[in-house]
Amino acid sequence: MCNFLDDNEALRSFALDNDFSGIDWSFDLENLPKSPKDESFWVRSMEALSPFEIRYHCPFLLLDIGHEDPLEQKRAVDVFARIIRLVSKAGGRYLTIHVGLGHDTTRRLLWERTVESLRALVRYGEKYNIVLCLENLAWGWTAKPNLFEKLIRLTGAAVTFDIGHARACDAVRTQEYAFEDFITPHMDRVRNAHIYHDEIDGIGHIPPDSLSDISDRLELLMRCGCSWWTLEIRETEGLMKTKQVVDRYFDKAAGNIETRTAAR
Repeated sequence: MCNFLDDNEALRSFALDNDFSGIDWSFDLENLPKSPKDESFWVRSMEALSPFEIRYHCPFLLLDIGHEDPLEQKRAVDVFARIIRLVSKAGGRYLTIHVGLGHDTTRRLLWERTVESLRALVRYGEKYNIVLCLENLAWGWTAKPNLFEKLIRLTGAAVTFDIGHARACDAVRTQEYAFEDFITPHMDRVRNAHIYHDEIDGIGHIPPDSLSDISDRLELLMRCGCSWWTLEIRETEGLMKTKQVVDRYFDKAAGNIETRTAAR
């Protein structure tokens, strides 16, 4: 589940009470620790979420490592490098970032600069034992499976597969590509998944109404061996509705395994 509650003790209690097994922590760009003292306080505050594994996410609008303005590009790289160090201090292992989030055009972004910056951040993360993951978006370069594949291949980044973005993007809606095209070229590199049904402008993430809404995408995640599924709904009703659907999927999968075992 996401960190959709502000208080860490309340977040931990909610996760325990509702049988979640991990927390996907999204940073707020405006409230990042500003000093070594603040960083130490933040690291201690994360200890309140024990015993859950925590993975980290940077949904930062208009902060781009491939920006045409060198100052904007350097600012973005510096922010992500600082967060890599911060996550390492907290004992984290995985960090997800984006390319082009919040932009309505790629004209302000430079492809080669994006590749170079992402590659450098991947290497920087390795120094701190952090796996840097790139998420596919509903718009932009990472919303096109062919370009997403190139970014992963050229930089060595791992993958965070957002199944709602994969459904919402034009490349899939127009049937130019299928949603599985985002990950079939690098099935062994998918480290995280964001689970919900669809994304609608002005509304946000939409939970599934039934298992049939997302079962084919969940099957794909199972085939590639991705074991970290974040139910990316940030309000209680939709979150629990999504959890019921995902739990139904696992119950059904377990029943199929038992049936096959009995048949032997």
